[in-house]
Amino acid sequence: MDDQGSAGTLRRIMRYPATLLVLSIFAAFVAGMLATLVNSAFGPHKGDVVAVLIAIIAAAIFVAVYAAFCLVVEGRPVREFALNGAVAELGAGLGIGLVLFSSVVAVIALFGGYRVIGYHDASVLIPVLGISIVSGFTEEIMLRGWFFRLTEKWLGSWAALALSAALFGALHLGNPNATLLAGAAIALEAGIMLAAIYMITRRLWAAIGLHAAWNFAQGGIYGIPVSGGAMDGILRSDIRGSDLLTGGAFGAEASLPAMVIATAFGIVLLIIAYRRGRFMAPIWRRQRAEAERDLTETFG
Repeated sequence: MDDQGSAGTLRRIMRYPATLLVLSIFAAFVAGMLATLVNSAFGPHKGDVVAVLIAIIAAAIFVAVYAAFCLVVEGRPVREFALNGAVAELGAGLGIGLVLFSSVVAVIALFGGYRVIGYHDASVLIPVLGISIVSGFTEEIMLRGWFFRLTEKWLGSWAALALSAALFGALHLGNPNATLLAGAAIALEAGIMLAAIYMITRRLWAAIGLHAAWNFAQGGIYGIPVSGGAMDGILRSDIRGSDLLTGGAFGAEASLPAMVIATAFGIVLLIIAYRRGRFMAPIWRRQRAEAERDLTETFG
């Protein structure tokens, strides 16, 4: 085999979805290390504006590493962060996240599990804003931009949906106050919903907005723990009742109202994605279909 043929074979191996999936783990590690170094350089800034600046820099690092991965390793444009329509998609995601979580709180309050007993100063919004920016960008890049997208390209949409949702839920099991129910809730509601909104747009803006707004509303507005971490919000809340109603110490994400509302919304998004032809078959089925088309074109 000549050098040109060897180079082509190597390129195909390097750009096979399973190979890219392995390489993306290394890319995510590099991005995480760079973000950690930036955080260490600034020192502890949990309650001031610098914390938000650090979060923005961390998000920018992940976007830059993702863009480099697409351009250099995959050899393609960075479609997931295309700027055309980005503001509209990000805004839609932010609005959906805020409305969805507010709906969850409304149902919990209706059944006596949540009530407002006072207010905090607006300064409490600073740390949760930083957390929301970081979680929105970094988790969506890793879980939807890399893991879901590359698994879908390899195994198809259904397998990618199941595996990415399960992984997202499992990753939250290491959080404070996490339970198996909390992990399952995250997998069902967020895993399905965020993958589905990515499938519809084939970009990350809406998923990032939805994720960030959900966390910001949960901790910054309603003062409910975010994935097990206690938060002070603008509203001082009195949360009481069964863990099934309120989500307990993990937060409303682990509640029955959240599971029902967010999962139902995620299923609606999946239906929209399916009707728009956004579902992808496994790579071997796509290759077989392409080979059959070539035969048909060649022999009529």
